[in-house]
Amino acid sequence: MKSVLKILVPAALLLFTSCEKDEGKLPNISFKTGGSYISGDASIAGGTTILMGIDASKAEDRDVLKKFNISRSVNGGAEASLQDKSLSSSEEDNFSTDFSFKLDTTKGQTNKFIYTITNRDGLTNQVALTVTVK
Repeated sequence: MKSVLKILVPAALLLFTSCEKDEGKLPNISFKTGGSYISGDASIAGGTTILMGIDASKAEDRDVLKKFNISRSVNGGAEASLQDKSLSSSEEDNFSTDFSFKLDTTKGQTNKFIYTITNRDGLTNQVALTVTVK
């Protein structure tokens, strides 16, 4: 019996100590800047094709990136998904993408674009910008 306890007790201690609590850090996400990228709120002529891009990365070693989404809200309405992507193993540490969108010609229309990145633990982080048609 003592020999069984000598094996079970260390094994149980190892099991409990290896289950460390996650820090719960949100994944990193930011807009690409420079060049022809739109990276903040703007007023742009109707019919223009705009370019937006993001860079995202994991914030913790174990909590890799799992999902990416772009959604759009028009004039404060409900958000509609424009792109929803499960990330591949090659994109789990760092993910970068560009997105082009042709604006409607309705003057005064507001288009809020929301970019969301989700990690393995289901934690999400977002960046957003609003483009108003002038």
